[in-house]
Amino acid sequence: MIGIVVVSHSPALAEAAVALALQMTGDTRPAIAIAAGAGEGVIGTDAVRVADAIDEVASPDGVLVFMDLGSAVLSTTMALEFRASTTEVRLSSAPFVEGIVAGVVLAAAGASLDEAEREASSAMTAKNAQPGSAAPAEAPATQAEVDVAVTAEATIVNDVGLHARPASVIVAKMAGFDAKVTIADADDPGRSASASSLLALMGLGLGKGTRLRISGTGADAAEAVEWLRAITADGYGE
Repeated sequence: MIGIVVVSHSPALAEAAVALALQMTGDTRPAIAIAAGAGEGVIGTDAVRVADAIDEVASPDGVLVFMDLGSAVLSTTMALEFRASTTEVRLSSAPFVEGIVAGVVLAAAGASLDEAEREASSAMTAKNAQPGSAAPAEAPATQAEVDVAVTAEATIVNDVGLHARPASVIVAKMAGFDAKVTIADADDPGRSASASSLLALMGLGLGKGTRLRISGTGADAAEAVEWLRAITADGYGE
């Protein structure tokens, strides 16, 4: 499991962001280290603290680092020269809060360093797809994918809709399937997202009463689509 390091000028900010992310992971949690502040009551960052944090959570799977402001990036870059561990370290360019949430949830689900970094970095794509922003164009499905797609429909019944916690449960479960699954608003197909993308699912803003069209391709598509249909009909366990 990859390790997560959070570098911030403010301990309170870092701790709050990590606490938010951990609410979505259940019992399985990745190793997380916070390197925040530059001394007792001093706002800032310290390269030595960052290096120690990296060494604390270093694993063969790598370490993903999230930083809040510009000088945090400088401190983290310097820290790479001070650390004792030799594991691969990636410095994420993701927005601070969204990146931490995505990185922690994906790490807990057993995602690779590449997968967690990619999901965290997609945070702005999900935000940009909100009403009033130009949504990025998605590649159309190939004819082969259309021909073998497994589909199902389900209506969201829980009061708060497809919010952060259900989205994290879905993403963690999808990691275990050999399938590419998409969730869409059946009455507004343009509102769709990969069931493997935490931030994209959260960005859809699907509320109670929304009728979902669930589509999947791949070896485990039937199992994945049925699991997702059933948990949606059950209110995501809430």
